[in-house]
Amino acid sequence: MNTSEVAKLLGVSQSTIQRWVKQLRLQMERNERGHYHFNNEDITLLKHIQEQIQSGTLLQDIAPAQEKKVRKGAVKTVENNAEVERLFSIVGELETKVNSKADSVTSYQLLQHRREIEELQEQIIGLSDQLELIQSQFNELKTSSLPDKPLVFDHGKVKRKKKNIVSSLFGF
Repeated sequence: MNTSEVAKLLGVSQSTIQRWVKQLRLQMERNERGHYHFNNEDITLLKHIQEQIQSGTLLQDIAPAQEKKVRKGAVKTVENNAEVERLFSIVGELETKVNSKADSVTSYQLLQHRREIEELQEQIIGLSDQLELIQSQFNELKTSSLPDKPLVFDHGKVKRKKKNIVSSLFGF
């Protein structure tokens, strides 16, 4: 039985079954894809664990009812060493190519960043020059705009317009 079938049988989730197997370090058989495969003995053990948990025992305090012998999975041995060596060499070549590509990409990015930094430095220098020019022009205007003669306001009488009675009433 697979994990989902055992989970349905026991009335728990698949992740619960997987957690029990991992935390209790149960030696369960796996198929070629790495999925658990449970036989009747395994199911009996999991039922016993479930009973202990339902009775209030903490998972870390549960000791498996029986020590299981170490099983080997259904992994097939490779009979052709030459084929394995060829695959290792292909993987090695691919790793070398990936590393080379990563190095070239990194170099390109560094050069691009350096170019951008140089452009920003040139802009800063240009802005500094412009700021100095504006500052000098401001100082020139400040010194040249001071009047030679003091300003004098005319002390003459200002003629005021008389307001019409109607406009004064209505605020015109």
